[in-house]
Amino acid sequence: MLSIILVVGILLFFLKIWLYWITQSNAILSDALESTVNVFAGAFALYSLILANKPSDKKHPYGHGKIEFLSASIEGALIIAAGLIIIVKSIYNFYNPAPIESLELGIIFTLLSGGVNLLMGLLLINRGKKVRSLLMRASGKHLMSDAYTSAGLIIGLVIIHFTDLLWLDGVVAIVFGGIIIYSGYQILSESIDGIMDGADFETLDKLVNHLQTVRKEDWIDIHKMRMIKYGTFLHFDCHVTVPRFYTIEEGHAVIDKIEEEIAATFNNQAEVFIHVDACIPASCKHCRMESCAVRAVPRTEDYFWKLDTVLENKKYGL
Repeated sequence: MLSIILVVGILLFFLKIWLYWITQSNAILSDALESTVNVFAGAFALYSLILANKPSDKKHPYGHGKIEFLSASIEGALIIAAGLIIIVKSIYNFYNPAPIESLELGIIFTLLSGGVNLLMGLLLINRGKKVRSLLMRASGKHLMSDAYTSAGLIIGLVIIHFTDLLWLDGVVAIVFGGIIIYSGYQILSESIDGIMDGADFETLDKLVNHLQTVRKEDWIDIHKMRMIKYGTFLHFDCHVTVPRFYTIEEGHAVIDKIEEEIAATFNNQAEVFIHVDACIPASCKHCRMESCAVRAVPRTEDYFWKLDTVLENKKYGL
């Protein structure tokens, strides 16, 4: 999908350069400069996606998925740079104005390019959500911001066409330059968070709710759950409390089942490391095992797994 979008992006870039050439509009130039970023970012994103899908090796035991965060960071930085260039160029033209020509043609083709970017952006964001790819979602958001910019650009050009207020061209370019910078900041912030292994509470909450639904009576407790993203691949680790009288084989069987549930939840794109803990007397009050020969006290409460408790580094109730 990214290869097709890259080709379309190159075609749109040349279209916008041609539109600027015939109109001399700063607003259209701002659109063309953002398309330049689209082309470079799209090319690097395509390379990064190919690299991210390479299998793990001895040097990269967790795979190559982190390249997606680097690629998204570069894309975010390029978007911010494009926005700054747009603003500087627009301010310069306030003092050195240039006539705007062929506005009708500019409006028609800007509408066309904006529609194409809107469609491609929606497709990329939808695909990125399905495969949990920050890179695809970042590229999709970038294209969506380009489409919004084109919409604002069209509004500005129409106003200029009917009012002959040429200074509006620079104002429109500055406003959407600011929007572009903010879009770049959002992408850069999210990618840096991924590089720093920031917690994805939405994904973790989805997993905890699923495990609670399929929970067995000897799954006494889960705690110290963590998750790291490697592109579309996820790594989970946690502690699981099992009955203290279980043999190694029985405890391992519990872990195997939990690992299977986690892997199935994320279409086998997840790796799981689980540390086994033995239950303690304090666990009895919420343990669901009916037949337990070592129970210290009767069960008095039902412990439902929730995100805030499974993230803590302690057994429930301690």
